[in-house]
Amino acid sequence: MPYYRRATPRIELTEDVYAFWSCNGGSDLSRVRNLNLGGMFLETPIRKALGTHLDLNFLVGDGQIRASAVVRHVHPGRGLGLQFVALDGQDRLHFGAMMKRMYAESSRGVLS
Repeated sequence: MPYYRRATPRIELTEDVYAFWSCNGGSDLSRVRNLNLGGMFLETPIRKALGTHLDLNFLVGDGQIRASAVVRHVHPGRGLGLQFVALDGQDRLHFGAMMKRMYAESSRGVLS
């Protein structure tokens, strides 16, 4: 049986999910390629150093979702692998609802 570091399965997104993110005074809007309860992969040509903290705002219909994340992987020209470090209050509830919906859609083969 293969070993996976992720505690929860990753969802490869085919629907358009975007996140507005800011870091060190700069900001950008990027597509979310995949997502799970612990982190995500953000498509962007912008490089950030490992350990850099980002503030995220998801642009989805599940309600406002704000999170803080840290860069764990850098794929030059492709994007950033992020680990969530803070997701509080109503943001956590909306994120949970979004993930529940996406897991249900992926199990029916809607997302990938």
